[in-house]
Amino acid sequence: MSLRICGNRQIKTLPGLATRPTLARVREALFNIWQGTIADCRWLDICTGSGSMGAEALCRQAASVTGIEQSAKACAIIRENWEKIADSSQEVQILRGDAIAKLTALAGQQFDRIYFDPPYASDLYEPVLNAIASQQMLAPHGEIAIEHSPERSTQPIPGLEICRQKVYGNTALTFYSPIRFR
Repeated sequence: MSLRICGNRQIKTLPGLATRPTLARVREALFNIWQGTIADCRWLDICTGSGSMGAEALCRQAASVTGIEQSAKACAIIRENWEKIADSSQEVQILRGDAIAKLTALAGQQFDRIYFDPPYASDLYEPVLNAIASQQMLAPHGEIAIEHSPERSTQPIPGLEICRQKVYGNTALTFYSPIRFR
């Protein structure tokens, strides 16, 4: 199976429903919202799935893209896709394993844009956001976009504030940024 991303490029995806690619209209909306902030950014993709979001970031000249994904098969396909898209000035890294453990391994690094898309019924939302906030992984002017079901309520996270929410049919995006002292 394949998926089309920015520039009408095709990337491979796992067959079946093991990974749920972000809908094209949601990808487009996200990159429109973050327009002008992707070039040279440090991108973190948590629960990478098909890798389409990181691939889009690479096409839009992100300086580095790091992905965290549980599935070994998905990691192999993501790595292949990202290495094919990235140019020599871009760094790509895919980490296989538990999201919380891999976030701990990334402690000390900061990212400008973080995309987090776990299975909608997952219990990962709060622990991942708390890990990001407590380890100060989000750059001072960075943002996190969380993909979730519109029925899921968003929780306050110490150190992060909700800066916008958007709903696209059966998909919602909630954006968090670091709390800035005014």
